Amino acid sequence: MSTHAKRERLLLADLLESAGPSAPTLCADWTARDLAAHVVVRERRADAAGGLFVKPLAGRLERVQAEYARKPFDELIGLIRSGPPRMSPFALKQIDEASNTVEFYVHAEDVRRAQPDWVRRELDPVFSDVLWSRLEKMARLLGRKSPVGLVLRRPDGRVAVARRGVPVVTVVGEPGELTLFAFGRQAAADVTLEGDQEAVGRVVTAALGV
Repeated sequence: MSTHAKRERLLLADLLESAGPSAPTLCADWTARDLAAHVVVRERRADAAGGLFVKPLAGRLERVQAEYARKPFDELIGLIRSGPPRMSPFALKQIDEASNTVEFYVHAEDVRRAQPDWVRRELDPVFSDVLWSRLEKMARLLGRKSPVGLVLRRPDGRVAVARRGVPVVTVVGEPGELTLFAFGRQAAADVTLEGDQEAVGRVVTAALGV
């Protein structure tokens, strides 16, 4: 049975393959090759992936990721498509769905929106609600570095508070766009910003995200 994570995994692989290894992404100075290596290392090299969260391990992560980035691009794409090895925690459907649905959605947009001729993807209502559910749970974590109060609001009025404080900036958009904004892709997200102009300016340049 297909899951959201599996669908987003295959879509990400397709986008990376179409873009080519040297294509830019929204992940700072990473190319598509660098992003592909990151995805593979994250779920196949637990001994190095801890560097994503633990600073003393960051050096090892960089070395291992650079090692994977030297592999043939087609091989990296194949590893993404085939999924994690059986012994990986990500091989469990519940963990894959919980950990990778948003991860792969955001990275797919990192590839898509860095291309000059990109076209916005229309998300189905069920998937939008899945993204919103995850965003509600992660909002405080993602917005913890906001320099001002930050509220995320869907067009239907539902809100998630990402950071309490004043002044307040309210970001209005569909769940997929709010997800990208909260994950630090503010410039690429199709949203409307409400609030004091100076506060808005501080939010759009803030280091939001994990």
